Amino acid sequence: MKLIVGLGNPGAKYRQTRHNVGFAALDELARRHRVEFEGAPAEAMVAKVRAFAEPVLVAKPLTFMNLSGHAVGDLLRYFRIDVADLFVIVDDANLPLARLRARARGSDGGHNGLKSIIAQLGTREFARLRIGVERGHAERDLADHVLSRFDPEEREEIAAAIARAADAAEVFVTDGIAQVMNRFNRPDDAEAG
Repeated sequence: MKLIVGLGNPGAKYRQTRHNVGFAALDELARRHRVEFEGAPAEAMVAKVRAFAEPVLVAKPLTFMNLSGHAVGDLLRYFRIDVADLFVIVDDANLPLARLRARARGSDGGHNGLKSIIAQLGTREFARLRIGVERGHAERDLADHVLSRFDPEEREEIAAAIARAADAAEVFVTDGIAQVMNRFNRPDDAEAG
């Protein structure tokens, strides 16, 4: 079984914010595969996708971003999923808007959600996909920026990036992280997939 986790903050207040693009990618996966999110044996909403050769669990932690690792760790343990089968989708203020960057492992890069997962799992050895949300104005507080909604002129581009992130999650399930990196890390990744 694979576990695809999208990071974000629960509640209507945070819906469609930059910090919640991980949730948005999972909503797109659920829509494509006609599955509904439901409660889980962890602080998360989960849906099971059965369209692949093996079952895929998609999860949105309800712990708020900074404590995402608690839900991820609980889900891995409960469902006995190897860390090698984990794929995390997260926002990245250091990437240009809508740019995707996949990695097989790595640091938290200053992202509190990834920092929490690394702390809970005791390893950096899990696949992740970052979706660029840009830094915004240097004078603006970073927390305020990532908790803001996209400007109208950004929405079409970020919607396309969210769809590509869902594509990347499907490639992870079928072909692994190396293929995700090959297909989605290019500067012209708008044509990838």
